This record gives sequence, structure tokens and C-alpha cells, in this order.
Amino acid sequence: MKMDTELLHSPMVGLTEEEEVDMADWNLPLAFMKKRHTEKIEGSKVLAQSWRMKDRMKTVSVALVLCLNVGVDPPDVVKTSPCARLECWIDPLSMSPQKALETIGANLQKQYENWQPRARYKQSLDPTVDEVKKLCSSLRRNAKEERVLFHYNGHGVPRPTVNGEIWVFNKNYTQYIPLSIYDLQTWMGSPSIFVYDCSNAGIIVKSFKQFALQREQELEVAAINPNHPLAQMPLPPSMKNCIQLAACEASELLPMNPDLPADLFTSCLTTPIKIALRWFCMQKSSKLVPGVTLDLIEKIPGRLNDRRTPLGELNWIFTAITDTIAWNVLPRDLFQKLFRQDLLVASLFRNFLLAERIMRSYNCTPVSSPRLPPTYMHAMWQAWDLAVDICLSQLPTIIEEGTAFRHSPFFAEQLTAFQVWLTMGVENRNPPEQLPIVLQVLLSQVHRLRALDLLGRFLDLGPWAVSLALSVGIFPYVLKLLQSSARELRPLLVFIWAKILAVDSSCQADLVKDNGHKYFLSVLADPYMPAEHRTMAVFILAVIVNNYNTGQEACLQGNLIAICLEQLNDPHPLLRQWVAICLGRIWQNFDSARWCGVRDSAHEKLYSLLSDPIPEVRCAAVFALGTFVGNSAERTDHSTTIDHNVAMMLAQLINDGSPIVRKELVVALSHLVVQYESNFCTVALQFMEEEKNYAVPSPANATETGNITPSRDSPAIPRLRSVNSYTNLRAATSARTLNKSLQNLNLNEEGGSAAFSPGNLSTSSSASSTLGSPDNDEYLLSFETIDKMRRVSSYSSLNSLIGVSFNSVYTQIWRVLLHLAADPFPDVSDLAMKVLNSIAYKATMNARTQRILDSGSLTQSAPASPTSKGTLIHQAGASHRSKRSSSPSSGSPPMPGASSSSFTNEVPKPPTREGPPTRPAYTPTLGGQAPHSQQFPRTRKMFDKGPDQTAEDGDETAAHRSFISATLQTGLCDWSAKYFAQPVMKIPEEHDLESQVRKEREWRFLRNARVRRQSQRITQRGVTRLDDQIFINRNPGVPSVVKFHPFNPCIAVADKDSICFWDWEKGERLDYFYNGNPRYTRITAMEYLNGHDCSLLLTATDDGALRVWKNFADQRNPEMVTAWQGLSDMLPTTRGLARRVSIYLDRSKQGGAGMVVDWEQETGLLMTSGDVRVIRIWDTEREMKVQDIPTGADSCVTTLSCDLQRSLVAAGLGDGSVRVYDRRMGPNECRVMTYREHGAWVVKAHLQKEPDGQIISVSVNGDVRFFDPRMPESINVLQTVKGLTALDIHPQANLFACGSMNQFIAVYNFNGDVISNIKYYDGFMGQRIGAISCLAFHPYWPHLAVGSNDYYMSIYSAEKRLR
Repeated sequence: MKMDTELLHSPMVGLTEEEEVDMADWNLPLAFMKKRHTEKIEGSKVLAQSWRMKDRMKTVSVALVLCLNVGVDPPDVVKTSPCARLECWIDPLSMSPQKALETIGANLQKQYENWQPRARYKQSLDPTVDEVKKLCSSLRRNAKEERVLFHYNGHGVPRPTVNGEIWVFNKNYTQYIPLSIYDLQTWMGSPSIFVYDCSNAGIIVKSFKQFALQREQELEVAAINPNHPLAQMPLPPSMKNCIQLAACEASELLPMNPDLPADLFTSCLTTPIKIALRWFCMQKSSKLVPGVTLDLIEKIPGRLNDRRTPLGELNWIFTAITDTIAWNVLPRDLFQKLFRQDLLVASLFRNFLLAERIMRSYNCTPVSSPRLPPTYMHAMWQAWDLAVDICLSQLPTIIEEGTAFRHSPFFAEQLTAFQVWLTMGVENRNPPEQLPIVLQVLLSQVHRLRALDLLGRFLDLGPWAVSLALSVGIFPYVLKLLQSSARELRPLLVFIWAKILAVDSSCQADLVKDNGHKYFLSVLADPYMPAEHRTMAVFILAVIVNNYNTGQEACLQGNLIAICLEQLNDPHPLLRQWVAICLGRIWQNFDSARWCGVRDSAHEKLYSLLSDPIPEVRCAAVFALGTFVGNSAERTDHSTTIDHNVAMMLAQLINDGSPIVRKELVVALSHLVVQYESNFCTVALQFMEEEKNYAVPSPANATETGNITPSRDSPAIPRLRSVNSYTNLRAATSARTLNKSLQNLNLNEEGGSAAFSPGNLSTSSSASSTLGSPDNDEYLLSFETIDKMRRVSSYSSLNSLIGVSFNSVYTQIWRVLLHLAADPFPDVSDLAMKVLNSIAYKATMNARTQRILDSGSLTQSAPASPTSKGTLIHQAGASHRSKRSSSPSSGSPPMPGASSSSFTNEVPKPPTREGPPTRPAYTPTLGGQAPHSQQFPRTRKMFDKGPDQTAEDGDETAAHRSFISATLQTGLCDWSAKYFAQPVMKIPEEHDLESQVRKEREWRFLRNARVRRQSQRITQRGVTRLDDQIFINRNPGVPSVVKFHPFNPCIAVADKDSICFWDWEKGERLDYFYNGNPRYTRITAMEYLNGHDCSLLLTATDDGALRVWKNFADQRNPEMVTAWQGLSDMLPTTRGLARRVSIYLDRSKQGGAGMVVDWEQETGLLMTSGDVRVIRIWDTEREMKVQDIPTGADSCVTTLSCDLQRSLVAAGLGDGSVRVYDRRMGPNECRVMTYREHGAWVVKAHLQKEPDGQIISVSVNGDVRFFDPRMPESINVLQTVKGLTALDIHPQANLFACGSMNQFIAVYNFNGDVISNIKYYDGFMGQRIGAISCLAFHPYWPHLAVGSNDYYMSIYSAEKRLR
């Protein structure tokens, strides 16, 4: 069999041959890849909603000014003969001039009244200047701020002048008198709309603008110069809000075609259908029925406002088409202003589009201000022509034979076009032209269902689609539809409303005003509704009651609480989640809803959700219970009892596996803290006193002798990358490449000078939070103090405390908060630190004021307050502002004015958390003193009232109370609401066969298959030697755990608290970052999760914390995906000092096994154990503990191995026993086998995965035993070297490797034959290998990674010819 020499080292060979991907990879579940892990938990950015009309307007008054002077033609127009005569469809020569004038006036008024029946109409027929002035002034007076329309017909007077004048008459009609547009502006005021139907009308528009500009300038001058004549006058109106419509350009005459009315422009604006039909018949183009005459058009049956008749349907289609053209051509804000603000203006502008089309065919260009883009060529006009043609073609038979009228297919066709756009379109495309038509169709019962369905599908495209639909004006329509009782509309309307409210929650008020909430209450209460529709209904209700008191009251009346409680245990998780959020919101700061909840024992019903399998549901339940206790109304004994019960129920979630749940828990408890502030202040003071007087036997004592991690505590300047998840909390300065010279320096072992190592950065956590504490940059309680308190409280007898009984609820909750402040997930600990510090601050402030009052003097400094060691609060109000120095000195130097009594003079423990993101770049001076610049306050802070006054207490309480409730929110509800704003119907990317995500995944799975196949070929042929060193490099810290990536050429090497990634093919370092564990803990185990796909790295530390990282070993910053306390009872005090020299001595003298884990990708289960008496099994899918298997032993678990096929777990223990457990059995009978053949600490127990797989176990004494789980004794024993420090067993090839403190590695096969002995580094100046600190085989390739005590990390492989 020909072997490729590259195979072994390069799983990345180009994928040439078509290979069958192993289906196993596709079926493996992925851990920690849900949205809650990959997204930031926050709401979507709120889009500024511009769809709401800020200023809805009405045109309330109309001036109709007709200058016709019937029978006398003006001197400057030569008319043709015959000529256009009709004015308002009346021939003025058919009656006496006076009668004609009055009839025309009355007709024009009727035509306008069709569009706006409620306005006041005033006619002014052949007027004088005074009459016009009187008319305009009185209309403006009555209209106040509303709009006035001025319609001018100048067919009987000369054309407008270049000076900006139009013409009217003198009293006896002997002269034409000019009327200045400037005066007209003054009388009409603003807002107004002007319609000019006369030749050269464009001149008026130009003059109008010039005069408007002139006014603006005059106003500006008057504003600057108080002596200006205008300054004393009432301000002339601004003309910005005026709209003008003119019949033609400045140089054009009106058409005189005798087939057209003389006032063609007015006809288009006020009788559009009539003129459009006439014009259609006059066109020479071919029509469906040639015989339609102008007389026939007059006889079209029906009324304009009855959509079921031919005339009404045409009018409806015309409205839809003109609206659509405008929406597609105009800029959005102009469309809103002209087509949505004022009914009359909208109608006039729709009809103006028709005027442009008709008049342009007679070489006349209507003008508007604001100017519109040309629309006369828009494709939708052809749809109009077709609709007219289809209608007219039926006319002869309808009129002569009385046949029924067939409705136009226009709307159905437009809906089909919209549907095509929805189904065929690409992602990024122009909005669909038909949107305004869909809106019109909602008016018709025939097409309503289909229109709503398509509208829903459109809104599902995302927030942009919702914004578009709202800007078209969909809102009033869908609001009105909520009054419909049709059941078939329910799912569609619920869907549409969920989409709208997810994008614009301000609609809550409109819904409540129109009683819309009742519609959704009935949907939610309807058991026959599918769960997804009830979910949307409850989401809508949750938005209605969100921070909106009227909504809360309305829904409380509508029985929302009872309806929600019935559905708390629905099988649909999203429904459970939103029901809980909805409950939490209805009683948020609304006491009557809370008491209603109490009567229905809502809090007890919510308890069941606290153990829900879905983390988001648990989260929602915590939120609901948090707002339940967070009500600020008066407290009775009854409500206090309830609050205490809820608090103790919530406290059980302290070790929940999901950080979002624990974050919500902190917020819920903070509500309680605010309610019972004084009680918590008492507890806080007692804990602070206790902490001060109690010396904790901390493993992190400042004296760390025998430190074998020199580079950790020496100035290894920036060598760590910053880590996103630690945001403001703690950052490691980013530098990808480590300075080579520093790498090999072995600086002072004692770590005397303060290093910028992750271990001892500043404790000041989260500098950005504005606390109610004396200083934004410095916490009153440092992480140190809190951690110490946490440990004190666990083993000192707090019974001696006075005032609060030892086990009071407040003490318990304070403990829970202390525990959460040390949470491995930064966001959780940040929040908890805020709560603790705000209470500690209140407590010391109160204690301080008390003391100051007692002492009778305000200026003297009060005695020290119980605070963190290096932190001080200056008692009289001058707050301690210096940033905490990064060196482990005794805090900052005393500040001017601070009494020395306020210092604790001992050296504090070196801080544990990383420092603020930007660390000052200075070299610490000798003796660890802080630099001088930090002695002086740089800025005045929130509560600093100057050095010698006490802070006024009252303001502070208010500020503090609002601080704690306002800043503490998790964004969970808004983040959950994002689900409804995002597309629901789209197939997710990972299921889309063409998507990049899918292609990358296919590539990874092909690579995996190749690695498996090629490595199998090698291991099947048998490995006879394993000493070819293929990689060696110096690790930044002493390797304590190594782990190969199963398929990438990447290896993770952990030291005490950081992880380094190496590419073992290229020999280069990929990444190095800080794991974030406290100083007195160390990393004791690592696992790759989802190694077959998007890998995550799990690290376990010996305080029981588990952290999961992503984005490592590539060019991005590592981020923490999740972290939780895997084992809670592993208190640091039960372990000895961190792994120092003792690691190489007898195991029993050491602190213990730390934490050991085993990961099962197939089931997503994580087994954890260590210095505890149980094996705890976590389900990563549910992020909760599923099982505790008691080990039944008194010593620690040192190694775990599981086999999911047989449900067996094998554990090796510190007392030498190997125990086998069956997960399916109860806690008392699950231990199915105990082997006690080893005499000492078990280094490794491996359970083979085959159906009849054996257990291979090895102890420190080097005896290797093979057990069959069905047999009570071992079936084989081999003896290897004594004094083992590390061992690994290859899962595929039958090999195991032992590393001993005698500084060599031996590799054996399962027959006990030594196949390799490695004592020297290859090519590294023949140096001896250091004491072995860790070993690991690659899961597939025959590679062995070895980490040794001298910082070196090397990898050995089978000999070259095999590869």
C-alpha cells in the first residue's frame, strides 16, 4: 500500500478525490452554538420610525377666486376659433353671463366637496383687490394653524406679470387691477395651498418663491437690528409650508383644443376620472372596442365612492395607481408630506399626476412646488389604460343589454406581481412597486385574505420591510381589521402585529386606545389556536404592558394574568418563555397586578419554570419573579413573606449552568436588595467587620516561595492578547509575538517586582460602571474582599453576629450575591459586584454619617470604615479617587487630608482579576510603591462634595436607588423580542445547501474523514517506534495540561491560568490568552467541544469552574462563550497550595486532583468530578445538572472515562480504587463495580468505547491493569516505571505513554513491550528532558505531546517511513 509522506502531518491536503463524508459528523449535535451563545444579549438597534405623521393636517377653508368676466376676452390672449369653452363642464355662453358665473362657481365648489366635504368654502366671483383681501384674511383667522386653499382661475384676465402680480377687477369692471403675490402671501399666511389655473402660471410660482425668500431675509435683518421697522410689527408668516400647483410653465399658454374643457387643469385636479376617460377616447391608439363614444362615457353606471360599481372601481384603481407611482418615484419624506398628511392635498397631488400626463400631450407642463420628478411615463399608467379599456369594452353590452359588470382583474394581477417579487427576488433588491396597492386591497373583502398573507410574508423579510410598510400607511388598516371577527384572519393579523411591534413598540398606545389588546387576549385564550400563534399573541401583549401603565391596566382588566398562568406549562418552549416575560412585565411597578398574581399564586406556578430544560425559559421565569418582588409599594407582613419565599426559591439557581440565567438572577435579587435596603446594609456591615477580623488561610498568600513559574511573575511585559469577553473587566495587553529575548529570560524566581502578569492585575473591576460608590474607578469591595468574605462565610461561625439571625433570608441572599460576584462569567460577576458595592457603600455612608453626627464635628476624619485592604474611603466625603496601582503595594499612598487611621497596614493579597483595559505603561518603582501621579485626585466624582462637607444624604439615596434599578438590566427581553423582528420563514443559513456556512462545514467534514481514514491506516499497521521529535518550543508558562485538536494541526497547552495554542505542523505560536481564573486556582483539565466542526475549548479549574472559549488560534480575539461552576463544593481551602514542586513528589501529599472532566459529543453530556464526593453530569444542551452520582469513596476522583453506548462511567480515585457506575440506575445502586487492586493514586483510567471495551488503569506505582467491567478481578497486569507523574492511553493504537519524575518518557504497547524511551531533546543541544508535567496522545495520529517542567513542549511521532 503506497503511503503519502505528507499524510501524517497534513490533514489539510487539497481535497481532490470525491470522498464520501462520514455521516457521523453530520449527526453529531453541537454544544454551545445556540443564539444565546453566539450573539450579544441585547435588543436590536431601534430604527428611528419616521412613518408617524408628526403633524397631521386638515385643509379647513377654501377660497375659490374666479376671474372669468364671461363674454369679454382679455387683451393679451388671441383665442382660436373654435376654442375650448367649458369651465367646470359648463359652457358659459349657454346662459346669461351673471348666471353662468354663479353656476360655474357652484359647480367648482361641488367638485372640490367630493374630495373634502367638511371644509368651509367661500366663492369670490370676479372680485376686486379688497374683496380678495377680506376673503383671505377671514379664512386665515378662522383656520388658525390649519391649512387654507386658494384656487385662482384667471381665464378672464391678463396673464400674470413678471413682477409677481395676478389680475383682478375694479368695482365697475372697467379696469384690470394687479394684485401682488407678496400681499396674497401676507393675507393667506401659512400653511396654505395655491392652485393657479391660467396661462404662464409658472411665473406666479417663481415670484412666490422670490417673495418668500425676501421675507426670510427681512426677518433675519429685523432679528439682528431692533430699530428695524419690521422688528415692531407682528412677524410675517413663513412661507416654507406652502404648496403650489400651477397649470403650466412660465412661457406656456393653456391648450385651446375645442374637445377639451377650458379649465383642463382644474378638471384633472377635481374630476380626474371624467377627464381621463374622455382623454382616453380621444387617443388614436387601438382599443379593445372601437365604438365607445364620448356620449357613452357619460353613461357609465355607478357612483365614484361605491367600489362595487364600474365607476367606483375605476376610481379605486386610479387611486391605487397614482398612489403607487408617487410612492415609487418620490423621496420618502416628500411622499409622506404630500400624500399622507392631508386628505385634500393627497387627492390633489394624485390628480396632479394625471394632469401632468394629459397636459403634456398638449405641450403644457404643469408645475408644482415642491417640485415632483416626472411621472407621466411611469409603467403603471399602462396598467391604468388596460383597466379603463377593459371597463369601457363592457359598456355597450351593459347599457344596451343590461349584462352584469365583470370586475377588473387589476388587483388580483398586482397581488400576483407582489407574490412573484416575494418568491423570486434576491436578498438585496429594490422594494416591491406594488406595496401601496396591497394596502388598497386590504379594503376589499374579496382579496383581503390573500393580501394579508402576502403582507405578512413581506414583513417577515426584516425590520426594513416593516418600516417600509408603515411608511406606506399600512397602520390604520391593520388596526381597523382588529375589529373584524373573522377567524381565518386571526393567524395572519397576529403575525403581522407581532412583526410591527417587534420593530416599533410605540404602537402599544394605539392598540390600547382602540381596544386592540382584547383581540390578542382572545387569541391567547383560545386553546384551538396553534402554539406559535399564541406565542405571537402573548409577545404582542408583553409589548403592550411593557413600561406602559395604561396597557398594564387594560390587560389586567382583560384577565391577562389568569390566561397566562394557564399556559405556563405549554409544551412549546417559546410560548412558556413569553408567557413568563409577559407576566413579569404586567406586574412590573404595578401593584394591583402583583396582588392579582398573589391571589392566583402566580409566583408558585412560576417556580416550575425555574427547572425548565430551556435556559431562556428559566431566564424568563427569573425575570418574572424578579419584577414580582421588585415592586416599590408599601410592604405588609404578607408581602414580605412572599418576597422571602421567592428569594429563597431563586437562590437555588445560584449554580445554574447558563450565564444568562445567573445574570437575570443577579438583577432579580437586586430588586429585593433595593426593597429591603436597610436590612441588607446591616448584613453588609457585619460581613465587612467579620472579614476584617478574620485571617483567611488563603492559598493565595503573598509569600509564594518555590515559585516555578518565573515568567508568570517576572516583568514579561505585554504578551497576552486582550480577550473580548472580559470587556471593561480585565484585559490583557495585546501582543501577538512575544519578545524572543524575554522568552528565555529566567528572571527573579520570587516575582518580587510587580509583573503585568494576568495573575496580579488590578482588582478594580469594570471601570465603566457608575456606581453609587464614592468613585467610579474603584470599587469599595474589591474582588479580593468579596472572595474572602465568601470563604469566611462558608466556614467561620457567623452565629456571633448581632442583630440579624445567622440564617436570615438577608444573610443567605448576601451569600448568594457574594458567590455570584466570584462567578467565572465576567458579566455575572460584574453585575453582582455592582449590587454588593452599592449596598456596602450605602452601609458605610450611613455608618459614617452616624459617627460624624456623634462626634459633633464635620471636618474631622472619621475612623476607618471596613473596606477592602488597599482601598479607602475618606470619611468626610473626599472620596478616594486614585486608580488602584497594579503593583501589590499597600494600596495607594495616603491622600492629602486622609487620616492615617483609614489605612490597613498589612500588605494585601495580590489582586486576582485582570486590570482595566488600558493599563498605564510604567515600570513599577522599587518597593512596589505606586507612581506619584496617582497621589492627587484627577477629577471630581459624582458624590464628591468637596473635602470638608458631608454628602447630603437625601440626594444620595435617590441617586443610589435609581442607579441600582436603572443600570441593572440584562437586555434579555429585548434580545428575545429580536426573534420576532428577524425572518421566521426563511430557511436558516446552515440548512441552505448553497450557503457559505454549509460549504465550510462540508469541507471540515471531508477533512475529518480523511484524518480518520489515513491515521487508521497507520495505526492498523502497528506503530513500532515513537520517538521522532516533530515539534519543540518553549511555552510561556509551565505546561500543566495539553490537548491535541482532533483534526486541525493545533495543540492547546495550558499553564496555571493561561492557554497557549501552537500549530505543530508549522511550529509557530497561534495564540496565548488568559483564562480568567482567580490567582489561587489552576487549570487542571481541557476538552475540545465540537472538535469535528466549529471548535470550542473547555477549560476546568480546580475551584470547580468551567469556561468555554471560541475564536482562539485564529486571527480574532478569543471570546468566552459561557462559564459556570461545574462543581460547587470544591472550596479552594480544601486543597493545598497550587501545584508547585510537590507535583513530582508523592501524589498523596498534594492538594488533590483538581477538577477532572470527560466529554461526550454524541449526547452533549459533560462528566465532572475531582476533589468532591460525586460525579456530576451536565447536559450542555439544557445547560443544567442532570445527575449526581455519589462516588461512595472518601478520596478524590483523579480520572474519568465514559462510554455512552453502555451508559458506563469509570472513575479512578486517589485511594487507588477504580469504580464503575451505571448512569441509568439510582444513586444508591449505580456503583456496579469497585476494583481495589492499585495500592496508590490512579493516574489514568480509560474505558474503551467498543461494546466489549475494557478498562485500562494505571497508578502512580506504574502498575497497568486491564479490567473487564463484567469481571470482579483484573484480566491482565503490566508493570512499568515507578514514580509516574503523567500518563496517556492512545484511543486508537494500542499504546500508552508514561512520564516520570526521573525525567524520561516510556512508550509501551498493550503487551507491555517498551517501544520507545525518550530522555533527551532532539537537537536542542542534547539537553535532558525536564520533569514531565503532562502528556497527551493525539486522538487519531500516532503523535505524543509532552510538556515538561522546564517550560518546553515537544511532540513525538512514529518514524518517518510509516508516514
